[in-house]
Amino acid sequence: MHKTSPIPFRFLIQHPAHIVALGFGSGLLRPAPGTWGTLPAIPIAWGLSTLNNAWLWGAVIILLLIIGVWATHVTGKHLGETDHSSIVIDEIAAFVLVLFFVPMTPAVVFIAFVLFRFFDIVKPPPANTVDQRMKNSVGVMLDDIVAAAYTILCLMILTRLWPF
Repeated sequence: MHKTSPIPFRFLIQHPAHIVALGFGSGLLRPAPGTWGTLPAIPIAWGLSTLNNAWLWGAVIILLLIIGVWATHVTGKHLGETDHSSIVIDEIAAFVLVLFFVPMTPAVVFIAFVLFRFFDIVKPPPANTVDQRMKNSVGVMLDDIVAAAYTILCLMILTRLWPF
């Protein structure tokens, strides 16, 4: 299957890894599945923010990354494409990481979302190197973690210059 080929809904429910990797179906939406696929991170992060427990945030982020590697591997294998555009658990895990570092206000979440999507699409170094050379599920997850790191750095600078 080609990286941008649409996936039928029935594929989503054929294996638990597909449900996770495809972001509970959000990765099936077109156009821009990565953008749609990032959105499930917001309610996850909002729920975590209401609990006000940094250890829980960390555990959820690590769990999303570990499960994401597994789900991406299985789903990529079934699709015949390691980094199919409908696989969005990488965006979800990375954006939950971003939201750990910012206040969960609509304005800040929106700015974080735009920045994250920008860095995920543009893939500045070393994200582009990871994307080009690590053609496996770890690489799929890792390039989004790099995008998250750029986003967090920009948000730290922005909040220093213009407190939200």
